[in-house]
Amino acid sequence: MIRQSDTLETLAQRVDQAMAVVRTLDDDARGKATELKQAVEAFHKAGLTTIIQRLRADPRGKELLFELVDEPLVYALFAMHELVRADPATRVARVLEQVRPYMQSHGGDVELVDVHGDTVFVRLHGACNGCSLSAVTLREGVEEAILSQIPEIRKIAVLPSEPGPALISPDTVGVRSVDPAAGWVRGPRVEDLPAGSMARLRAGDADVLLVNLANRLSAFRNACAHQGLPLDGGELDLAAGTLTCPWHGFCFDAGNGECLTAPQAQLEPFPLRVQDGFIWVRPV
Repeated sequence: MIRQSDTLETLAQRVDQAMAVVRTLDDDARGKATELKQAVEAFHKAGLTTIIQRLRADPRGKELLFELVDEPLVYALFAMHELVRADPATRVARVLEQVRPYMQSHGGDVELVDVHGDTVFVRLHGACNGCSLSAVTLREGVEEAILSQIPEIRKIAVLPSEPGPALISPDTVGVRSVDPAAGWVRGPRVEDLPAGSMARLRAGDADVLLVNLANRLSAFRNACAHQGLPLDGGELDLAAGTLTCPWHGFCFDAGNGECLTAPQAQLEPFPLRVQDGFIWVRPV
C-alpha cells in the first residue's frame, strides 16, 4: 500500500526488495513474475506515452509537462519507462562504468574528459595507454560499447594521457606543478581537511565543495543537482560513502557525485590536485 508519506527513496527500496524476493524464486515462478512485471510496465508506458503526447500537443499542457519533469518522482517514472533520456555525458559515463571492471581486470582504466557534439573525448590509463595488441583491444572495447549504446555519438577521441581526474588520493606523488595562471585555485592544506570532513572554497566565480571521503579527495560545485542549493551544510556518511543535501534530503555518492535519490542526476565535479601539501582546484 502506497502512503502519502512515502518518498522516492522508500518507494524505490520497496521495488528493489520485491525484485530481490523474485530472484530467489525457482525458474518457473521467477519467469512468471518477470513476465507479469514486464506486462504491467508495458501497460503503464503506453498510458504515460499517451498522456505525454496529449500534453505536448497543447501549449498549456507542454508548460505543465516541463514542470512535472522537474519533480524527482515523475522524472524517475519517466526515466524508468525510457520516456526521457539523460544528457549524452551522463549516458556515456554509465557506459564507461559498465566496461571499467573489464578494463581494470587487465590493468587499465578509462576517464571521460568531455562530450562535444557527436564526439566523446576520453583518456586511457595503465595498460590501455600503450601500443600493444591488448591495449588496442581495450580501446576498441570502449569505442564499441559507446557507439553501440548511444547512437548519436559517432566518434571517440583518445586524448594524450595527462593528469586530469577529479578524484585522487591525498598521498599521490609526482603530480605536475600547478599553474595558477591556468585557472588553478589553491585551497586548504590536506591536513586541514581530515577524512570525513568537507570544506567550502570560493574559486573565482565558482562555489566549490571539497570532500574527503576516507582519504579520497573530490571537488564538486557546491550546488545540489535538485534545486541548486548549497551542500556544505549536508551530512557526510563515511560508512555509506554518501553526501545528503540539508535542504530536501537528496542523497549523492560522495566519491563520484552520482545522485542516489533521483536517477540520471549528478553533482558537477571539478579537477583537483595536491601539491606541496595544498589542495588545488580548477573550476571549469
